[in-house]
Amino acid sequence: MKKIAFLFLIFSLLTLHSLISQTDSAIQNGPVYIIPVNEDIDPFLVVFLKRSIVKAKEAESPMIIFQLNTFGGRVDSALEITSLIGSVSWAETVAYIPSASGGTGVSWSAGALISFSCDKIVMDAGTSMGAAAPVYQSSEGMVMAEEKTVSAVRGQMAALAEKNGYPRSIALAMVDDDLELYEVETDEGVRLFTPGEIQELERVSGSTIVRGRQLSAADKLLTLTAGEMERYGVSSATVTGRDSLYDYLKITGSSVVVLEKSRSDWFVAFISSAAVTSLLVMVGLVALYLEVTSPGFGIPGTIALVCFTVVFAASTMIGNMGSLELLLFLAGVVLLLVEIFIIPGFGVTGISGIILILLSLVLSRQDFVVPEFVWQWDLFRKNLLYVSLSLVGALALIGVLMIMLPQSRLFSRLVLKSDGDGGSDDAVESAGEVKSNRLGEKGTALTDLRPVGKADFSGEILIVQTDGEYIEKGSEVIVIKKEGLRLVVRKGV
Repeated sequence: MKKIAFLFLIFSLLTLHSLISQTDSAIQNGPVYIIPVNEDIDPFLVVFLKRSIVKAKEAESPMIIFQLNTFGGRVDSALEITSLIGSVSWAETVAYIPSASGGTGVSWSAGALISFSCDKIVMDAGTSMGAAAPVYQSSEGMVMAEEKTVSAVRGQMAALAEKNGYPRSIALAMVDDDLELYEVETDEGVRLFTPGEIQELERVSGSTIVRGRQLSAADKLLTLTAGEMERYGVSSATVTGRDSLYDYLKITGSSVVVLEKSRSDWFVAFISSAAVTSLLVMVGLVALYLEVTSPGFGIPGTIALVCFTVVFAASTMIGNMGSLELLLFLAGVVLLLVEIFIIPGFGVTGISGIILILLSLVLSRQDFVVPEFVWQWDLFRKNLLYVSLSLVGALALIGVLMIMLPQSRLFSRLVLKSDGDGGSDDAVESAGEVKSNRLGEKGTALTDLRPVGKADFSGEILIVQTDGEYIEKGSEVIVIKKEGLRLVVRKGV
């Protein structure tokens, strides 16, 4: 009987060893992916992480290490990343906070939220994590978001802590500055509890629990060092670099693949930046104006098409572009064309078209339509400011072009050239090149005036413009004033 029991014990140990070996070999067989997060949390990072996780899945990676070194960023992007990491059921996810040379060695704000979404947290000595409350920029500096936003982030942190086995009270204290935490000796070591949790423990145990050091006070957000994170049961280990991390995770450096952003990633980030997008919008608006005020379809129309295509393509790549934005933009362009070509003058239709175009550009920079939370209102105001500055810049540039370009032969070739103009470009003169005593002189429009075009005055072909009135080709025009280099006309009776 003893011999049978002994043989059974040997068999069990061998089976256990085999299972452990299979587990270790499983990690070694597939590549372990490290995905660095070393910048602000934003929509572009979400796109990069999505693509990186797909690569890891295709390679059948058993483990993904998210190397976090960030002060935080946008709340919406952080929440999207937590959902993205939470959907990884085919691999173990590890949040690693390094203290590399030149790095910050922190995972604060949105970085803490992302860390708690991973199965395991490992930190280098000297790093820290916490201060995850949502804030926004006000006239008084950075202030805490309203309760509605804080409640949403607080609920997500609590859910992540419960899902991945982290102390719920610590997760909440990193978001909510109203919580107090005290050290309490437990069978598992020193842990942190709120006064309410301590009272519940006393009720269940029937004995008084001695409170230790207060680690989190009211009106203070919780931030913990690497040592404290391990001591209070949040992080799994404190290491001293990647080699130490590899030893702890039982992986080899040869099995690790570090993903970095490609040139195409950086290019998308560049064209989707606020400065470049604003510049493209400004140039696009100017080119669109030149196109709708000239006959046919030429270089200005091509430039406008390229600019707005790049803007919307960049928004699509980072997940902000939808069918609504495109429909609004196309509707705005159609209304402008109707105003220019069908309805005389410029009124409600044209203004409505401009508003729709600007609204589509604002919405293309965000992934929501109507702002609900404070951070969404903050983002909406920023986007509105960028688009408004682009509009102001476009109007200023259009004003300069209206003064300078009419005397440019290049302008007449690119914008005003059309079939049946009559005369050659060499015969075209600007208002500054002809005698100023032309008030009341009558001529014939050689092109549609929308509002700029060409007119024939007794054999002299001049570049003229109206006060906004649309005048058809072949109509009689009368000079009513000369403003600087501009010769202004109206339709004859």
